[in-house]
Parts: sequence; structure tokens; C-alpha cells
Amino acid sequence: MSYTVHFKNNIKYLTFPILEPYSELFQCFTTRVGGVSEGCYASLNLGFGTDDKFDNVFKNYEILSKAVNIDINNFVTTAQTHTNNIRIVTNKDKGKGVTKKRDYENIDGLITNESNIALVTTHADCTPLFFYNPKLKIIGVAHAGWKGTLYKIAENMIDVFVHNYNSKPEDIIVGIGPSLSQYCFEVDIDVAELFINVDEKYKDFMYGKGSKKYIDLWAINEYLLVKSGVKKTNIENMKLCTKCNMDLFYSHRGQHGERGIMASVMQLNY
Repeated sequence: MSYTVHFKNNIKYLTFPILEPYSELFQCFTTRVGGVSEGCYASLNLGFGTDDKFDNVFKNYEILSKAVNIDINNFVTTAQTHTNNIRIVTNKDKGKGVTKKRDYENIDGLITNESNIALVTTHADCTPLFFYNPKLKIIGVAHAGWKGTLYKIAENMIDVFVHNYNSKPEDIIVGIGPSLSQYCFEVDIDVAELFINVDEKYKDFMYGKGSKKYIDLWAINEYLLVKSGVKKTNIENMKLCTKCNMDLFYSHRGQHGERGIMASVMQLNY
């Protein structure tokens, strides 16, 4: 368990200590603390796809923007549908999903090597993955829900680093953010069998008898990253369960689907 808690302008967010030495990089995972939303969305809801008021969500992005000193027009969001698709982001994408309409869909990961572009994925139990190559100045974020994990979005991201940016896997640092722990990720046997059919090794990351299994998505993503060439010492896991910490985080399972959204944010500043 490794993370740093920041409290700024009334919002609370977390960062990865392993990424903090890089002054050219901003990285954070937001909590539910510090916004204007109410009820089940209280309070820093960053999900335009929820039933929260649009004005509240936009105001929350303004609050976040001011607190972390990122221009609101720099944000670029995913169009998440639990895929393993990665989009290469350029300057022309700035604002898409927040201040501009997106012109893409079915995207659960973003990558760029350009500065002043804030990559954003959104989460409420699904695993956030942060990627950084400090040698080549490349950042990536991924939304690795159980389907994204099953379909190896972590491997796909490493492949894009390697094939599109000539990155070496051993130079990539990865952070695993707050999401469902194994104890809180209970699935029916048919879902467990989907994982086993993809890779027999996944049996090592689940327990339970009968019709229910508990799957460790953190461990599966670590396994996929190491298999892709990432050094184990370059992977940092916050090991914070969203369902077990609903004072800090929204949880789709914990709130029975009526919840707000947190965000992963990464931006290069140089």
C-alpha cells in the first residue's frame, strides 16, 4: 500500500509516490471529496454520464482544474465501454469530453507524448492504470474493469508504447489505483470461467468454491504487466478498495449503481 494524500482548495486527491520524483509530470486520482454535487453524487462527481446535473459535473471539473492548476480545456476523456481500445491523443483532441464534444467512441485508454494534455479516465470500482516512460516522456491512462482486464488492456497499452513510440517495457512505470479488492469482487462461476478460458494462470488469482468466485484484478493486471516486460519494481499498487472506503470513493457495487465518478488524470508539463 503506497500513496500520498493531498488536500487542496477543499478537494482531496491521491498520487503515486513512485511517480512523484518527475517534476514534468502531474498525476492524480480524485476522491469524492470537495465538489458541489449532492445525494449519492456527493460531492466531486466527474461523471457526465451519471444522472447528476450537468452544471454540477462541469462545476466539479472547474474546481478540479483550479485545484491542480490544469486548464479545463486541456482535459481529454475516454469514451468508456469496457473495451481494450487505446487512443493516441494529440493537441487537436484537447477539451474533448469536457469543454468539447468527443468525436470518438469505445475508447478505454489514452496515450500521448505531447505536453499540456490532461488524459482522463473515469472510475467507480474499475481499476485505474497509470503509465509513464520518463525517458521518452510518454503518458497513458487506462480503465481496466473486469472486462478490460479480461481482454488485457494493460498489455495493449504496453504494446502501443512499444510499437507506436519505440518504448522499452522495462522503462515504463505503472501505478494501480483505487478499485475493487479481491474480497469485494465476487462473481458467478461463468465469469470466472471466462478468465480461465483466456489464461489458465488466472486460476492463481481467484478463490472460492461452488457458484461464487473472488477474483483479484490487481494481481491479474500486475501479472499482465510483468508478462509484457514491465519490471515488478516499476509497478506500484495503492491497494485501496473503493467499496471498503466509501467515505473517500464512489463505489458502483457499494452504492448499488447510484453513484458518482472519480477520475484518473495525467499531464506532461514541459
